[in-house]
Amino acid sequence: MVRDTNEVLVIGGGIAGTAAALALDRAGLHVTLCEAHPRAAGDIGAFLTLASNGMLALAQLEAAVPISQVGFPLTEMCILNSDGAEIMTRPLGEHQDPLTRFRCLRWRELAAALQAEVRKRGIELRHGAEIVAAVEDSRGVTATFDDGTTTTADLLIGADGLNSTVRTLIDPQAVSPRYAGQRVFYGYTGAADPPHAPARITMVRGQGSAFGYTVSPDAQTFWFARLPGAALSPEQITGTPPGQWRDELLAVLRPDATPAADIVAATGDELLVTNATDLPSVRRWSTDRMLLIGDAAHAASPATGQGASMAMEDAVLLAKALRDSDERAPALTLFERIRRPRVEQNIAASAALSAGQPPRPPARPAAGDDSELRSQLDWNTPLGRIS
Repeated sequence: MVRDTNEVLVIGGGIAGTAAALALDRAGLHVTLCEAHPRAAGDIGAFLTLASNGMLALAQLEAAVPISQVGFPLTEMCILNSDGAEIMTRPLGEHQDPLTRFRCLRWRELAAALQAEVRKRGIELRHGAEIVAAVEDSRGVTATFDDGTTTTADLLIGADGLNSTVRTLIDPQAVSPRYAGQRVFYGYTGAADPPHAPARITMVRGQGSAFGYTVSPDAQTFWFARLPGAALSPEQITGTPPGQWRDELLAVLRPDATPAADIVAATGDELLVTNATDLPSVRRWSTDRMLLIGDAAHAASPATGQGASMAMEDAVLLAKALRDSDERAPALTLFERIRRPRVEQNIAASAALSAGQPPRPPARPAAGDDSELRSQLDWNTPLGRIS
């Protein structure tokens, strides 16, 4: 265990931050979790898939069971072309074990379940605490919040998402999020009845869009669409009525002989849109007493569906690095050395998919094979030391 770190301040009570709090607590560190939103962790209304690697990471935090009770499982993927013909159907992830199956759930459901685990374990969670500054010295790092209060810790973890404040505190010249070239639509409807099977997600390679849908056990169809186009302004995103987005989507989807158009036509006001964004390589992840994780460090566009799972991996490996190192500096260096290749490969693959290109093979392995990743994530396997 690191001799120079006991008190850890985690900024951001979303998925990365709550997972990190659980992991660091399990590693024996005292954690305080701060979330800017006054009640929860915010909610854009979207849903996500938590992949097998994310569920495996949650198992190391002893949180896979409660998360497996949220949302519904996905065990199979079907791919259709624009004519509606089936290209292939195959098993999805590690589907044999209920605790490593993909899960489909709304973002707010996952955040709420993780926050419930944080509270259950007695980890302090502060709402309405938005960081505005941080100062490091030999005794620690002191964070200042927008209400004027301060908190001092040995280490500050920036898990505050794509538009991270901590990232700019670490490096005022840090890269900003960029538009990845696609608008992403999410919707829900109970009025559609598309072809489906239990626990199946169907991906449609349309002429002008990438589309996916799955039907929950209570007959609610969850769907998304990714369309190329100019970036939307904040006013367009918040001010355009759902019916207008629905009409624009239908104009793109109708030429295809797939279920996509009928699903969208059956959707009411539960329809939202956002820009697909990502971060090119972030130059600095850390200082002596501050570190970025999750989307604050390595946000990918949503095309690969790995954002939440990569955040879970971050949490486990950071906690293990601190647990298995004698000092903080080597632990943070070890964490970054292990994580950068894997997450940057995911960013590149997702960007290629968003641009309508097949992902290029990596120049070098990002994390070895599945057995290496399993070994890295296994709580009982030492992560190792660096010289």
